[in-house]
Amino acid sequence: MADTTSVGFIGVGLMGHGAARNILERGGFGLTILGNRNREPVDDLVRRGAREAPNPADVAAASEVVILCLPSSTEVEAVVYGKNGLMAALQKGSVLIDATTADPAVSRKIGGELATRGIDMLDAALGRTPKEAEVGKLSTYVGGDAKVLERVRPILASYADTIVHCGPLGAGTTCKLVNNSITIGMASLFAEGFVTAAKVGADLNALADVLSAGGADGRMWRMMEPWIRSGDDSHLRGPIRIAAKDIRTYSRMADSAGSSIPILQAVNQMLRLTLNQGHADVFLPALPGVLAGLNGVKLKPD
Repeated sequence: MADTTSVGFIGVGLMGHGAARNILERGGFGLTILGNRNREPVDDLVRRGAREAPNPADVAAASEVVILCLPSSTEVEAVVYGKNGLMAALQKGSVLIDATTADPAVSRKIGGELATRGIDMLDAALGRTPKEAEVGKLSTYVGGDAKVLERVRPILASYADTIVHCGPLGAGTTCKLVNNSITIGMASLFAEGFVTAAKVGADLNALADVLSAGGADGRMWRMMEPWIRSGDDSHLRGPIRIAAKDIRTYSRMADSAGSSIPILQAVNQMLRLTLNQGHADVFLPALPGVLAGLNGVKLKPD
C-alpha cells in the first residue's frame, strides 16, 4: 500500500493514541481523527499533523482505510449506524478495520452489510499495553480475507510488530477474547492468592519470590508483580471496567456456542463486585488491593 494512503482513526484513547501516532509518524500516512471529550491525545495528534474531523462520516469521506479503537461493540455500532455514521459514508473499495476488542457476532454483522456495498472489513484486536502502543510494538490479531490483510499490512505494521492472521472475519477478536479470559482469570487468581496470604500473615514479598521462581511466573505475573512489591500499577494500564467488559463479551460468545464456563462466571461476578464498589478505573495490577479491601485486610500500609 502506498504511503499516500489516507487513514482515518476513531478512538484515540489509551491504546489508540499510540497506534494513530505511529500511523502518522512511522508509517507516513495521512491521518484524519475523530475528536472526543479527552482533548489531550486529540490535540497532540493534531499538533503532529493529523486532521480532526467533526463526525464519523467526515472521517470516512477523507479516508481509504478507517480504523476503530473503541471501548466495546456498543460504541462501534453507534459510530457505524448512528447519525453521520460510517455505514452510509464509507467509500466503495475502502477498508474498515475494527481494532476494538468487540463482540465477533457484531463484527460479522457489520462486515456482511459492508460487503454488499463493495467495502472490506477486518477485525484486528490489539494486544499488549499503551506503553507498547506508543513505541509501535503492539500485537494485533486479524480476522478477515487474507488478501485484504496484505493490502493494509503496512498500516498495521506501523504500530504492531506482531500480526497474526486468525481466520475469517471475527476470528481475530475471538482469539483475543479467549486470550483475555485466560489472562484476566490469572490476574484474579493472583489477587485471591495474595489476599489469602495476607489474611494468614504470610510474607508477601517472599510469596512474590516464590511465584517468580515457580510455575506461576509469566507475562501477566510480571505486570502485576511491581504493584505487589511497590504499588506500581503502570505495567498494565488497563482499567478493571475494561477487563469486566471483556469477560462479559467472552461470556456472551461462550453462551452462544453452548460452552460451559463456570470459572469465568466466578471471575465475572468478582469483577462486577469491584465495579459496584466504585473501582471501575483502577488498573488491573491493583486488583489484589481492591479485593483485599473487600475482604477486610490491607496489602499495603496507608
